[in-house]
Amino acid sequence: MIALGGVIGAGLFVGTGAGIAVAGPAILISFALAGILALLVMRMLAEMAAEHPSGGAFSVHAEKAIGPWAGFTVGWTYWCAVVVVLAVEATGAAKIASGWLPAVPQWAWVLIFMSVLTAVNLANVRNFGEFEFWFAGLKVAAIVLFLLLGGAAILGLLPGVDSPGLANLRDFAPNGWGAVVAGLMAVVFAFGGLEVVTIAAADAENPERAIGKAVRTSITRLLVFYLGSMAVVVTLLPWNDSEVGASPYVAVLNRIGIPGAAQIMNVVIFVALLSAVNATLYGAARMLSSLAERGEAPKSLLDRRNGVPRNAVLASVAFGFVSVLLNYLWPDTVFLLLLNAVGSALLVVWGFIAVSQLRLRRTIARPAVPMWGHPYLSWLALAGIVAIIGLMLADDRARGQILSTGVLVAVIAAAGVGRSALRRRGADRT
Repeated sequence: MIALGGVIGAGLFVGTGAGIAVAGPAILISFALAGILALLVMRMLAEMAAEHPSGGAFSVHAEKAIGPWAGFTVGWTYWCAVVVVLAVEATGAAKIASGWLPAVPQWAWVLIFMSVLTAVNLANVRNFGEFEFWFAGLKVAAIVLFLLLGGAAILGLLPGVDSPGLANLRDFAPNGWGAVVAGLMAVVFAFGGLEVVTIAAADAENPERAIGKAVRTSITRLLVFYLGSMAVVVTLLPWNDSEVGASPYVAVLNRIGIPGAAQIMNVVIFVALLSAVNATLYGAARMLSSLAERGEAPKSLLDRRNGVPRNAVLASVAFGFVSVLLNYLWPDTVFLLLLNAVGSALLVVWGFIAVSQLRLRRTIARPAVPMWGHPYLSWLALAGIVAIIGLMLADDRARGQILSTGVLVAVIAAAGVGRSALRRRGADRT
Protein backbone atom coordinates (compact mmCIF):
# COMPACT_ATOMS: atom_id res chain seq x y z
CA MET A 1 0.00 0.00 0.00
CA ILE A 2 2.95 2.33 0.52
CA ALA A 3 3.94 1.56 -3.07
CA LEU A 4 0.41 2.25 -4.30
CA GLY A 5 -0.14 5.43 -2.32
CA GLY A 6 3.38 6.73 -1.83
CA VAL A 7 3.36 9.27 -4.64
CA ILE A 8 -0.38 9.99 -4.78
CA GLY A 9 -0.27 13.38 -3.11
CA ALA A 10 -1.44 16.95 -3.42
CA GLY A 11 0.97 17.38 -6.34
CA LEU A 12 -1.20 15.04 -8.42
CA PHE A 13 -4.57 16.37 -7.26
CA VAL A 14 -3.73 20.08 -7.58
CA GLY A 15 -0.31 20.67 -9.12
CA THR A 16 -1.06 18.93 -12.42
CA GLY A 17 -3.29 21.82 -13.41
CA ALA A 18 -0.18 23.92 -14.12
CA GLY A 19 1.13 21.23 -16.46
CA ILE A 20 -2.14 21.08 -18.39
CA ALA A 21 -2.12 24.87 -18.75
CA VAL A 22 1.36 24.67 -20.31
CA ALA A 23 1.08 21.64 -22.60
CA GLY A 24 -2.66 21.12 -23.11
CA PRO A 25 -3.73 17.50 -23.80
CA ALA A 26 -0.10 16.76 -24.72
CA ILE A 27 0.53 16.71 -20.97
CA LEU A 28 -0.18 12.99 -21.38
CA ILE A 29 3.15 12.68 -23.21
CA SER A 30 4.88 14.71 -20.48
CA PHE A 31 3.44 12.39 -17.84
CA ALA A 32 4.40 9.30 -19.84
CA LEU A 33 8.02 10.49 -20.15
CA ALA A 34 8.23 11.44 -16.46
CA GLY A 35 6.60 8.13 -15.52
CA ILE A 36 9.06 6.10 -17.60
CA LEU A 37 11.97 7.92 -15.96
CA ALA A 38 10.50 7.33 -12.50
CA LEU A 39 9.98 3.64 -13.28
CA LEU A 40 13.59 3.22 -14.43
CA VAL A 41 14.87 4.94 -11.28
CA MET A 42 12.60 2.75 -9.16
CA ARG A 43 13.85 -0.40 -10.85
CA MET A 44 17.50 0.59 -10.36
CA LEU A 45 16.82 1.35 -6.72
CA ALA A 46 14.96 -1.95 -6.31
CA GLU A 47 17.90 -3.93 -7.74
CA MET A 48 20.29 -2.40 -5.19
CA ALA A 49 17.84 -2.52 -2.28
CA ALA A 50 17.13 -6.22 -2.81
CA GLU A 51 20.86 -6.93 -2.49
CA HIS A 52 21.55 -4.39 0.29
CA PRO A 53 18.31 -3.66 2.21
CA SER A 54 18.82 -0.71 4.52
CA GLY A 55 16.91 2.17 6.03
CA GLY A 56 19.55 4.36 4.38
CA ALA A 57 18.67 2.90 0.95
CA PHE A 58 20.22 5.05 -1.80
CA SER A 59 22.62 6.73 0.65
CA VAL A 60 24.10 3.34 1.56
CA HIS A 61 24.23 2.35 -2.12
CA ALA A 62 26.03 5.59 -3.04
CA GLU A 63 28.59 4.97 -0.30
CA LYS A 64 29.25 1.42 -1.51
CA ALA A 65 29.41 2.41 -5.18
CA ILE A 66 31.12 5.81 -5.16
CA GLY A 67 32.58 6.46 -1.73
CA PRO A 68 31.75 7.77 1.77
CA TRP A 69 31.47 11.37 0.57
CA ALA A 70 28.71 10.35 -1.88
CA GLY A 71 26.73 8.52 0.79
CA PHE A 72 27.10 11.54 3.07
CA THR A 73 26.02 13.94 0.32
CA VAL A 74 22.94 12.10 -0.91
CA GLY A 75 21.84 11.17 2.62
CA TRP A 76 22.03 14.68 4.04
CA THR A 77 20.63 16.26 0.86
CA TYR A 78 17.61 13.98 1.06
CA TRP A 79 17.14 14.61 4.77
CA CYS A 80 17.37 18.40 4.44
CA ALA A 81 14.85 18.34 1.61
CA VAL A 82 12.27 16.10 3.25
CA VAL A 83 12.22 17.83 6.63
CA VAL A 84 11.32 21.06 4.83
CA VAL A 85 8.76 19.24 2.68
CA LEU A 86 7.33 17.69 5.84
CA ALA A 87 6.68 21.13 7.32
CA VAL A 88 5.19 22.40 4.04
CA GLU A 89 2.83 19.42 3.83
CA ALA A 90 1.68 19.93 7.41
CA THR A 91 1.06 23.59 6.62
CA GLY A 92 -1.00 22.64 3.56
CA ALA A 93 -3.17 20.33 5.66
CA ALA A 94 -3.52 23.06 8.29
CA LYS A 95 -4.79 25.54 5.70
CA ILE A 96 -7.54 23.10 4.68
CA ALA A 97 -8.48 22.40 8.31
CA SER A 98 -8.58 26.14 9.05
CA GLY A 99 -11.13 26.50 6.27
CA TRP A 100 -13.35 23.97 8.02
CA LEU A 101 -12.81 25.34 11.54
CA PRO A 102 -11.63 28.95 11.18
CA ALA A 103 -11.77 29.50 14.94
CA VAL A 104 -8.66 27.32 15.28
CA PRO A 105 -5.55 29.19 13.98
CA GLN A 106 -3.36 27.62 11.32
CA TRP A 107 -0.34 27.25 13.61
CA ALA A 108 -2.44 25.26 16.10
CA TRP A 109 -3.43 22.76 13.41
CA VAL A 110 0.24 22.29 12.47
CA LEU A 111 1.03 21.61 16.14
CA ILE A 112 -1.78 19.05 16.36
CA PHE A 113 -0.78 17.22 13.17
CA MET A 114 2.91 17.14 14.03
CA SER A 115 2.20 15.88 17.57
CA VAL A 116 -0.11 13.07 16.47
CA LEU A 117 2.07 11.83 13.62
CA THR A 118 5.20 12.06 15.77
CA ALA A 119 3.47 9.81 18.31
CA VAL A 120 2.58 7.37 15.50
CA ASN A 121 6.19 7.23 14.30
CA LEU A 122 7.58 6.87 17.83
CA ALA A 123 5.42 3.82 18.52
CA ASN A 124 6.05 0.37 17.07
CA VAL A 125 6.82 0.42 13.33
CA ARG A 126 3.62 -1.59 12.80
CA ASN A 127 1.66 1.54 13.81
CA PHE A 128 3.24 3.47 10.96
CA GLY A 129 2.32 0.69 8.55
CA GLU A 130 -1.26 0.60 9.83
CA PHE A 131 -1.74 4.37 9.47
CA GLU A 132 -0.15 4.44 6.01
CA PHE A 133 -2.24 1.46 4.89
CA TRP A 134 -5.48 3.32 5.56
CA PHE A 135 -4.16 6.65 4.26
CA ALA A 136 -3.05 4.99 1.02
CA GLY A 137 -6.29 3.03 0.80
CA LEU A 138 -8.37 6.20 0.91
CA LYS A 139 -6.25 7.85 -1.79
CA VAL A 140 -6.38 4.81 -4.04
CA ALA A 141 -10.17 4.53 -3.56
CA ALA A 142 -10.59 8.20 -4.50
CA ILE A 143 -8.57 7.78 -7.71
CA VAL A 144 -10.42 4.58 -8.69
CA LEU A 145 -13.81 6.25 -8.14
CA PHE A 146 -12.67 9.27 -10.15
CA LEU A 147 -11.58 7.03 -13.04
CA LEU A 148 -14.88 5.11 -13.00
CA LEU A 149 -17.02 8.26 -12.96
CA GLY A 150 -14.86 10.02 -15.55
CA GLY A 151 -14.79 6.99 -17.83
CA ALA A 152 -18.58 6.65 -17.61
CA ALA A 153 -18.99 10.34 -18.47
CA ILE A 154 -16.71 10.02 -21.52
CA LEU A 155 -18.69 7.01 -22.76
CA GLY A 156 -22.00 8.85 -22.23
CA LEU A 157 -23.18 6.45 -19.53
CA LEU A 158 -23.94 9.09 -16.88
CA PRO A 159 -27.51 10.42 -17.05
CA GLY A 160 -27.69 14.17 -17.62
CA VAL A 161 -24.02 14.46 -18.69
CA ASP A 162 -23.28 14.99 -22.38
CA SER A 163 -20.18 13.18 -23.59
CA PRO A 164 -17.73 15.43 -25.47
CA GLY A 165 -16.31 12.45 -27.31
CA LEU A 166 -12.78 13.24 -28.49
CA ALA A 167 -13.49 16.87 -29.37
CA ASN A 168 -11.23 18.24 -26.62
CA LEU A 169 -8.28 16.19 -27.91
CA ARG A 170 -8.32 17.49 -31.49
CA ASP A 171 -5.94 20.34 -30.67
CA PHE A 172 -3.56 17.95 -28.93
CA ALA A 173 -0.49 20.20 -28.65
CA PRO A 174 -1.91 23.75 -28.74
CA ASN A 175 1.33 25.39 -27.59
CA GLY A 176 3.66 23.31 -29.74
CA TRP A 177 5.79 20.31 -28.90
CA GLY A 178 8.22 22.46 -26.96
CA ALA A 179 5.46 22.84 -24.38
CA VAL A 180 5.61 19.07 -23.82
CA VAL A 181 9.15 19.57 -22.51
CA ALA A 182 7.98 22.44 -20.30
CA GLY A 183 5.17 20.20 -19.07
CA LEU A 184 7.72 17.51 -18.23
CA MET A 185 9.50 19.92 -15.89
CA ALA A 186 6.14 20.73 -14.26
CA VAL A 187 5.08 17.11 -13.61
CA VAL A 188 8.29 15.17 -12.92
CA PHE A 189 8.29 16.23 -9.26
CA ALA A 190 4.85 14.68 -8.80
CA PHE A 191 6.68 11.34 -8.71
CA GLY A 192 8.65 12.20 -5.58
CA GLY A 193 8.02 9.68 -2.81
CA LEU A 194 8.91 6.51 -4.68
CA GLU A 195 12.13 6.25 -2.70
CA VAL A 196 10.25 5.72 0.59
CA VAL A 197 9.20 2.28 -0.67
CA THR A 198 12.72 0.87 -0.54
CA ILE A 199 13.43 2.62 2.77
CA ALA A 200 10.33 0.96 4.23
CA ALA A 201 11.19 -2.42 2.69
CA ALA A 202 14.17 -2.67 5.06
CA ASP A 203 11.65 -3.05 7.92
CA ALA A 204 9.71 -5.78 6.08
CA GLU A 205 10.01 -9.45 7.05
CA ASN A 206 11.17 -10.33 3.52
CA PRO A 207 12.78 -7.23 1.93
CA GLU A 208 13.54 -8.91 -1.39
CA ARG A 209 9.94 -10.03 -1.91
CA ALA A 210 8.53 -6.71 -0.66
CA ILE A 211 10.70 -4.69 -3.05
CA GLY A 212 9.83 -6.87 -6.04
CA LYS A 213 6.12 -6.52 -5.33
CA ALA A 214 6.44 -2.76 -4.86
CA VAL A 215 8.09 -2.36 -8.27
CA ARG A 216 5.35 -4.37 -10.00
CA THR A 217 2.61 -2.28 -8.41
CA SER A 218 4.49 0.89 -9.38
CA ILE A 219 3.88 0.07 -13.05
CA THR A 220 0.14 -0.23 -12.43
CA ARG A 221 0.04 2.95 -10.39
CA LEU A 222 1.91 5.10 -12.87
CA LEU A 223 0.01 3.89 -15.94
CA VAL A 224 -3.50 3.70 -14.51
CA PHE A 225 -3.64 6.34 -11.81
CA TYR A 226 -1.53 9.08 -13.35
CA LEU A 227 -2.06 8.68 -17.08
CA GLY A 228 -5.63 7.45 -16.62
CA SER A 229 -6.73 10.37 -14.49
CA MET A 230 -5.00 12.90 -16.76
CA ALA A 231 -6.69 11.32 -19.79
CA VAL A 232 -10.07 11.76 -18.09
CA VAL A 233 -9.37 15.44 -17.37
CA VAL A 234 -8.18 16.47 -20.84
CA THR A 235 -10.88 14.40 -22.60
CA LEU A 236 -13.82 15.73 -20.60
CA LEU A 237 -12.79 19.39 -20.40
CA PRO A 238 -11.11 21.98 -22.65
CA TRP A 239 -7.45 22.25 -21.65
CA ASN A 240 -7.63 26.07 -21.34
CA ASP A 241 -10.63 26.07 -18.99
CA SER A 242 -9.65 28.28 -16.02
CA GLU A 243 -11.17 25.77 -13.61
CA VAL A 244 -8.86 23.04 -14.93
CA GLY A 245 -5.81 25.21 -14.26
CA ALA A 246 -6.92 25.81 -10.68
CA SER A 247 -7.89 22.24 -9.78
CA PRO A 248 -8.42 19.68 -12.55
CA TYR A 249 -10.09 17.07 -10.36
CA VAL A 250 -12.61 19.52 -8.91
CA ALA A 251 -13.32 20.75 -12.46
CA VAL A 252 -14.15 17.20 -13.62
CA LEU A 253 -16.39 16.49 -10.63
CA ASN A 254 -18.25 19.75 -11.23
CA ARG A 255 -18.60 18.88 -14.91
CA ILE A 256 -20.31 15.57 -14.17
CA GLY A 257 -22.55 17.12 -11.52
CA ILE A 258 -21.11 15.78 -8.27
CA PRO A 259 -22.47 18.05 -5.49
CA GLY A 260 -19.87 19.54 -3.16
CA ALA A 261 -17.02 18.58 -5.50
CA ALA A 262 -14.63 21.14 -4.01
CA GLN A 263 -15.16 19.89 -0.47
CA ILE A 264 -14.83 16.25 -1.54
CA MET A 265 -11.46 16.99 -3.10
CA ASN A 266 -10.45 19.02 -0.04
CA VAL A 267 -10.99 15.90 2.08
CA VAL A 268 -8.95 13.77 -0.35
CA ILE A 269 -6.12 16.32 -0.50
CA PHE A 270 -6.20 16.65 3.30
CA VAL A 271 -5.73 12.88 3.67
CA ALA A 272 -3.02 12.90 1.00
CA LEU A 273 -1.10 15.60 2.85
CA LEU A 274 -1.30 13.85 6.23
CA SER A 275 -0.20 10.62 4.54
CA ALA A 276 2.74 12.48 3.03
CA VAL A 277 3.73 13.90 6.43
CA ASN A 278 3.56 10.41 7.94
CA ALA A 279 5.63 8.75 5.20
CA THR A 280 8.09 11.65 4.93
CA LEU A 281 8.81 11.58 8.66
CA TYR A 282 9.34 7.82 8.49
CA GLY A 283 11.80 8.11 5.59
CA ALA A 284 13.66 11.05 7.12
CA ALA A 285 14.14 9.25 10.45
CA ARG A 286 15.43 6.06 8.82
CA MET A 287 17.83 8.01 6.65
CA LEU A 288 19.17 9.95 9.64
CA SER A 289 19.54 6.76 11.67
CA SER A 290 21.45 5.14 8.80
CA LEU A 291 23.79 8.13 8.60
CA ALA A 292 24.44 7.77 12.34
CA GLU A 293 25.18 4.05 11.97
CA ARG A 294 27.88 4.91 9.42
CA GLY A 295 29.38 7.68 11.56
CA GLU A 296 28.00 10.46 9.33
CA ALA A 297 25.66 11.83 12.03
CA PRO A 298 25.78 11.96 15.86
CA LYS A 299 25.78 8.52 17.52
CA SER A 300 23.02 9.66 19.88
CA LEU A 301 20.61 9.23 16.95
CA LEU A 302 21.07 5.44 17.10
CA ASP A 303 18.74 4.95 20.10
CA ARG A 304 16.18 2.30 19.05
CA ARG A 305 13.11 0.98 20.86
CA ASN A 306 10.73 -1.54 19.29
CA GLY A 307 12.69 -1.15 16.06
CA VAL A 308 12.06 2.62 15.97
CA PRO A 309 15.00 5.11 15.88
CA ARG A 310 13.36 7.39 18.43
CA ASN A 311 15.99 10.14 18.56
CA ALA A 312 16.18 10.21 14.76
CA VAL A 313 12.39 10.63 14.63
CA LEU A 314 12.56 13.51 17.11
CA ALA A 315 15.44 15.19 15.25
CA SER A 316 13.63 14.85 11.92
CA VAL A 317 10.39 16.27 13.24
CA ALA A 318 12.10 19.16 15.04
CA PHE A 319 11.79 21.49 12.07
CA GLY A 320 8.13 20.57 11.84
CA PHE A 321 7.62 21.96 15.32
CA VAL A 322 9.72 25.01 14.47
CA SER A 323 7.30 25.51 11.59
CA VAL A 324 4.56 26.12 14.16
CA LEU A 325 6.33 29.38 15.00
CA LEU A 326 6.96 30.12 11.32
CA ASN A 327 3.27 29.61 10.63
CA TYR A 328 2.48 32.12 13.34
CA LEU A 329 4.97 34.74 12.11
CA TRP A 330 5.16 34.30 8.30
CA PRO A 331 2.51 31.80 7.16
CA ASP A 332 2.70 32.61 3.45
CA THR A 333 6.31 33.51 2.69
CA VAL A 334 8.98 31.53 4.54
CA PHE A 335 7.99 28.10 3.24
CA LEU A 336 8.09 29.20 -0.38
CA LEU A 337 11.70 30.29 0.08
CA LEU A 338 12.66 27.09 1.89
CA LEU A 339 10.92 24.85 -0.63
CA ASN A 340 12.64 26.68 -3.46
CA ALA A 341 16.02 25.84 -1.92
CA VAL A 342 15.32 22.08 -1.79
CA GLY A 343 12.76 21.69 -4.58
CA SER A 344 15.14 20.03 -7.06
CA ALA A 345 16.77 17.67 -4.56
CA LEU A 346 14.73 14.81 -6.05
CA LEU A 347 16.77 15.03 -9.27
CA VAL A 348 20.03 14.93 -7.28
CA VAL A 349 18.89 11.79 -5.45
CA TRP A 350 17.80 10.14 -8.69
CA GLY A 351 21.15 10.99 -10.29
CA PHE A 352 23.06 9.34 -7.45
CA ILE A 353 20.79 6.27 -7.71
CA ALA A 354 21.57 5.88 -11.43
CA VAL A 355 25.34 6.24 -11.00
CA SER A 356 25.32 3.89 -7.99
CA GLN A 357 23.40 1.19 -9.87
CA LEU A 358 25.74 1.36 -12.85
CA ARG A 359 28.73 0.81 -10.58
CA LEU A 360 27.24 -1.69 -8.11
CA ARG A 361 25.90 -3.97 -10.84
CA ARG A 362 29.49 -5.08 -11.47
CA THR A 363 29.54 -6.63 -7.98
CA ILE A 364 26.19 -8.48 -8.28
CA ALA A 365 26.37 -11.85 -10.06
CA ARG A 366 22.65 -12.61 -10.20
CA PRO A 367 20.44 -9.73 -9.01
CA ALA A 368 17.14 -10.80 -7.44
CA VAL A 369 15.33 -7.82 -8.97
CA PRO A 370 17.41 -7.08 -12.10
CA MET A 371 17.33 -3.72 -13.81
CA TRP A 372 15.65 -3.88 -17.21
CA GLY A 373 17.93 -3.55 -20.23
CA HIS A 374 21.06 -2.93 -18.20
CA PRO A 375 23.21 -0.93 -18.87
CA TYR A 376 21.40 0.82 -21.72
CA LEU A 377 18.26 1.83 -19.84
CA SER A 378 20.35 2.85 -16.83
CA TRP A 379 22.35 5.23 -19.02
CA LEU A 380 19.13 6.45 -20.64
CA ALA A 381 17.68 7.29 -17.22
CA LEU A 382 20.83 9.14 -16.20
CA ALA A 383 20.77 11.08 -19.47
CA GLY A 384 17.13 11.97 -18.84
CA ILE A 385 17.92 13.31 -15.36
CA VAL A 386 20.81 15.41 -16.71
CA ALA A 387 18.58 16.69 -19.52
CA ILE A 388 15.87 17.85 -17.09
CA ILE A 389 18.47 19.67 -14.98
CA GLY A 390 19.76 21.34 -18.15
CA LEU A 391 16.24 22.36 -19.17
CA MET A 392 15.63 23.86 -15.73
CA LEU A 393 18.86 25.86 -15.96
CA ALA A 394 17.69 27.23 -19.32
CA ASP A 395 14.24 28.15 -17.98
CA ASP A 396 13.97 31.56 -16.32
CA ARG A 397 11.30 30.38 -13.87
CA ALA A 398 13.05 27.17 -12.83
CA ARG A 399 16.68 28.39 -12.83
CA GLY A 400 16.54 29.87 -9.32
CA GLN A 401 15.28 26.60 -7.86
CA ILE A 402 17.92 24.39 -9.46
CA LEU A 403 20.72 26.82 -8.57
CA SER A 404 19.56 27.07 -4.94
CA THR A 405 19.51 23.29 -4.68
CA GLY A 406 22.92 23.17 -6.36
CA VAL A 407 24.40 25.44 -3.72
CA LEU A 408 22.94 23.28 -0.94
CA VAL A 409 24.31 20.09 -2.50
CA ALA A 410 27.73 21.67 -3.10
CA VAL A 411 28.01 22.71 0.57
CA ILE A 412 27.01 19.23 1.77
CA ALA A 413 29.36 17.53 -0.71
CA ALA A 414 32.26 19.76 0.41
CA ALA A 415 31.55 18.76 4.01
CA GLY A 416 31.44 15.10 2.97
CA VAL A 417 34.74 15.29 1.08
CA GLY A 418 36.39 17.12 3.99
CA ARG A 419 35.07 14.55 6.45
CA SER A 420 36.39 11.67 4.33
CA ALA A 421 39.80 13.35 4.06
CA LEU A 422 40.03 13.79 7.83
CA ARG A 423 39.15 10.14 8.37
CA ARG A 424 41.85 9.00 5.95
CA ARG A 425 44.45 11.14 7.72
CA GLY A 426 43.41 9.69 11.05
CA ALA A 427 43.66 6.17 9.66
CA ASP A 428 47.12 6.87 8.19
CA ARG A 429 48.41 8.13 11.54
CA THR A 430 47.25 5.00 13.33
